[in-house]
Amino acid sequence: MSDRHPYEDRFGVIRGMPGKGRPRDEILAEMKWMGEEEDKVWQTGKCSGTMYCGDMEHYAFLNEAFSNFSHVNVLQRDMCPSASKFESEIIAMTLDMLHADAVGSHHPDSVPCGSVTSGGTDSIVTAMLAYRDWARAEKGITQPNAILPITAHPAFDKGCHLFGIEPIKAPVDPDTTLVDMGFVRDHIDDNTIVLVGSAGNYPYGTIDPIEALSDLALEHDIGLHVDGCLGGFILPWGQELGYDIPIFDFRLPGVTTISADTHKYGYGLKGTSVLSYREHSLRNHQYFTSTDWPGGKYLSPGLAGSRSGGLIAATWASMVSNGREGYLAYAKQIFEASYAMQDAVKSHDELKLMGQPTWCFSFTSEVFDIYHVNDFMKERGWRFNGQQYPNAVHMCVTRPQTQPGVVETFANDLAEAVKYALSPPREQPISGAIYGGVPGGPTPEVGAFIRDVMFGMLDGMQDVPTSPTGS
Repeated sequence: MSDRHPYEDRFGVIRGMPGKGRPRDEILAEMKWMGEEEDKVWQTGKCSGTMYCGDMEHYAFLNEAFSNFSHVNVLQRDMCPSASKFESEIIAMTLDMLHADAVGSHHPDSVPCGSVTSGGTDSIVTAMLAYRDWARAEKGITQPNAILPITAHPAFDKGCHLFGIEPIKAPVDPDTTLVDMGFVRDHIDDNTIVLVGSAGNYPYGTIDPIEALSDLALEHDIGLHVDGCLGGFILPWGQELGYDIPIFDFRLPGVTTISADTHKYGYGLKGTSVLSYREHSLRNHQYFTSTDWPGGKYLSPGLAGSRSGGLIAATWASMVSNGREGYLAYAKQIFEASYAMQDAVKSHDELKLMGQPTWCFSFTSEVFDIYHVNDFMKERGWRFNGQQYPNAVHMCVTRPQTQPGVVETFANDLAEAVKYALSPPREQPISGAIYGGVPGGPTPEVGAFIRDVMFGMLDGMQDVPTSPTGS
């Protein structure tokens, strides 16, 4: 593959609109080749997260479901009433999984509801918008702040940035990786509109003390958003299976919204997510209407206008085809694989698990730079996600890791990686420059340099080369 542009050497680069269209079979053959080559990266079971299902027959089923509505814009409900069936039932199934039936016991006047969004970031950003406008309308707050753990997903920072909310970052306990409740309690003020907790957080897979956050939210009459984008569609099944997973959902009276991604452990196509609300009055603040536009009266339920009917249909099909029994069976396999992999980590005194994780875990080392382990494992085909402050390696276990032999391969490769890290061929790990950091974070100068590099990476994802190779 070319360093200048993906597949430049094999397929060339399109730098402008072709004058004449290409044959469809030629186009499809080219795309099929790329797709099959890229699937090989994760089909080994050595890729953390990313591919949550991995079942090609399930993907084929979803693609067929998608094809019936691939041309549909669900904004036009008079033409596609099926979208209302699919969307409302996706929300209903999600609310059932998150124990929304318990709301009646602690908020008898509230009726839980939800919204289907384009992904986890969309769900989180939409929730932040709803809280901002709710606090402005109901409390007169014009300079809002939100208190969130440093482990909370960057989508919360994005939402705060977009909607003028001050993010107050709470530290986490270095041993448990959970949010410092004393900090949260001490920093709630008259402008605080929402608290945030993760179930579980992306870096470590650990679950913040949602019950304690719920108590604080009730005490101060503020919102509590539980970010279950990653864990929302697997932790409930883990609870049913008897794993030690604390309550984090609508059974807690202070929880007002929960985000849970259907395109992760719901095994839907990218990208869909569900933002669930304890009550309709809060959801109303995510809506947008325009009554005086010359083009007619306009309304949309969230940030997006046009949305794909195919994605909503495929998500519904995934949830209905799996059902409670299917989700429980897959969750059992994933939890078993995760705990076996964690046992492999714990078998090495040089390695340390971060907190008390369940299906998703991270580990570090106080003996050597953990990125030496990452370097070795990468050579063996493993694709981990790197953490920083402190340096750590993250493994999000999905269905591909439940394939026969993957856990054993992980244990064997990890044992060799530890030996490698104890006597590495180079002082500085190769992956350290990408993922590594120093305690306390980079200096402003280093931070600015890293941002420039990241901007360049984003440019590279979207821009074609300015001229052909060698010209």
